[in-house]
Amino acid sequence: MARTASGGQAIRLPGSVPASLILGLWAAAIASAPSLTWKLALAAPALLLPAALWTIEKPGRWVAAFLATALLLPPLPIALGDTGPHVCLLFAALGLLAGLLRLPCWGVPATPLTCALGALALVLLASVAPAAILSGAVPAAGSLARVGLFGVAVYLFFYTAYGPGRETGSAASIRALYWAGAAAALFACVDFYFQFPAPAGYGPQFVWLDSGVYRRAQGFFYEASTLGNFCAFFLVMIAVALSRPRGDTPVSRKALAAGGALFLGALVLSYSRSSLGNVTVAGAVLVWQNRKRIRFARLLAPLAVFGALGGLAIWKIFPAFVENYWLRLTNSATYLFSSTEGVLSGRLANWETLTAWIAAHPWQALVGIGYKTLPYTDYLGAPVIGDNMYLSLFVETGIAGLAALLWLHVAILRSAARASRRSDKLASFCGTWMLGFWAGQAVQMLSADLLTFWRVLPLYFWVLALAVRE
Repeated sequence: MARTASGGQAIRLPGSVPASLILGLWAAAIASAPSLTWKLALAAPALLLPAALWTIEKPGRWVAAFLATALLLPPLPIALGDTGPHVCLLFAALGLLAGLLRLPCWGVPATPLTCALGALALVLLASVAPAAILSGAVPAAGSLARVGLFGVAVYLFFYTAYGPGRETGSAASIRALYWAGAAAALFACVDFYFQFPAPAGYGPQFVWLDSGVYRRAQGFFYEASTLGNFCAFFLVMIAVALSRPRGDTPVSRKALAAGGALFLGALVLSYSRSSLGNVTVAGAVLVWQNRKRIRFARLLAPLAVFGALGGLAIWKIFPAFVENYWLRLTNSATYLFSSTEGVLSGRLANWETLTAWIAAHPWQALVGIGYKTLPYTDYLGAPVIGDNMYLSLFVETGIAGLAALLWLHVAILRSAARASRRSDKLASFCGTWMLGFWAGQAVQMLSADLLTFWRVLPLYFWVLALAVRE
């Protein structure tokens, strides 16, 4: 008790003194901090804690925040890993907490798709053990971290399709996602034009022109291939939207035209050929799927117009680069068989190294050496960049990992095809979108380790979840 000035007694709630003491010490620490940086760091919890509580209050908030920051923010300029940590992982952690707080909302059925996703995640996790045994603690820790990053996409799928987020996601969400993607593509084009310094770690990918050496467009991502794959995803969405009646698409025709120019421009500036092949495969799937429902001219004519306008705009701004890119594409087709090593940018030698190791160590290849250890271990004599998801996964996770990936392909394509025939407009749109795009992904994985594109993989799985959920 404490006596007041009037002689009465003031009632003190239990624990008020410790709480007041803590707040006082906290305020004193902020006031006496030696620099503004320390003051901000000490005061951060006062802002972060309410923001965290607000984020997990509604099931879909962390998903929106995660996707927005993953697409529109660069990694933090901190020397950790290849690129530095990314703020979107904070929202992924909040998403895990949001799922734990809503456990009664979960109900995951044992479907081929859910089993395939779970099997691949478990195989990748199990491969950390041989990574530790064969390559040591550091590569094993990196392997575990990359398994965790892949797990973010898997968790987001289950959360949206069969967990607390099953009531989230709508046509408005797709529109917001589309404009966020267009903003990321716009920045990639501006970034290439001005050649901004990379804000954090990045893949050293350059193009040599007569006017100088230019870093390939990468935007907010670690490397140009991720940007190209990301642009391919939205170009497939545009093709799907143009094949449907106006009322069945979440984005207007004018928005499709504006975004299409941006995505095509960023794809060209990324200098990626395999992503362009992804779009080509997806387009073929889309034409085949709609062969009886629409005329080819209705689909191909707008795409040709958008492509021509976008290509002309890019050529006007970056003529030397576009001419060099076109020459690269034509030379790839002309010299694919006569100069395969040059067309594949040195991949063939790496593939020969991996296949030779498999032939020399067949029993060990059945188990693998650890997921994503090839670029960081000397176990094969020197680090190797696989640039082939199937071959890399076979060496790193064995026959089980390769089988799980093939199973996942089949499960995604079958689920997406089934969703494309649903009466629900949003599910049908997302199902058709994923059917075409993932067919392209399956082909593009022959020349890229697409499962490691962890910043964009959750985006793909989120759209898949919107397609398959009931």
